[in-house]
Amino acid sequence: MIKTSIEAIIFDWAGTTVDFGSRAPMGAFVKLFQSEGVEMSISQARIPMGINKWDHINALLSLPEIQAQWVQIHGRPHASSDVDRLLEIFVPMNKVSIQECGQLIPGVAELTKKLREQHIKIGSTTGYTKELLDILLPIAKEQGYAPDALSFSGDTPLGRPSAQMMHKCATQLGLDNPLSFIKVDDTEPGIEEGKAFGCWTVGVAVSGNALGLSLEELNALSKDEGRQSQGFGKNQNERNAA
Repeated sequence: MIKTSIEAIIFDWAGTTVDFGSRAPMGAFVKLFQSEGVEMSISQARIPMGINKWDHINALLSLPEIQAQWVQIHGRPHASSDVDRLLEIFVPMNKVSIQECGQLIPGVAELTKKLREQHIKIGSTTGYTKELLDILLPIAKEQGYAPDALSFSGDTPLGRPSAQMMHKCATQLGLDNPLSFIKVDDTEPGIEEGKAFGCWTVGVAVSGNALGLSLEELNALSKDEGRQSQGFGKNQNERNAA
């Protein structure tokens, strides 16, 4: 049996390293569709989470309940040009929400410091575009988190769940053995991205898209509600910070 050591960990952003509850993209998506006269819930907005933002908007427009509203308003199904236009509106909205929700998830700065002390490199992949990541990177750096390599939506021909962004990070880090990588993500497409690359994967639960609660909302739950929501013991919040 071939033994390999971990040389790099590739993290997602919203819900994994920043923005507890992955709230920034959701609020922007809901506002975006409201501006078009389409009512959409936060739960609906979360369904395609993890893929790039153009595909996310397209997937939302393809949901039967959203599509029906769109057709009623516009008299036709949506086209690619509609997605292009909506993305142009979405990006400024998401810039504002990123600035509002850019706090590091507790424990991330400490974790990455310890990883570097063990000579483990840190990378990131994200469904955010470069324009959005340019807003988020300095905010995270000020709080003590800065990856060594990154790939973003539009950086590769295919986004998640393909492995292309993972390969891009591996090239930047000068590493080529997938079994020396761990992919950490709070969305299914992000986990599938790691599996497509052939590396170890770790799913983030409590701070991520699936639960969708801010840290304040989570802490406001009673102990019984917290255990039921998390499916773990009362110290899960601390364990999840990684």
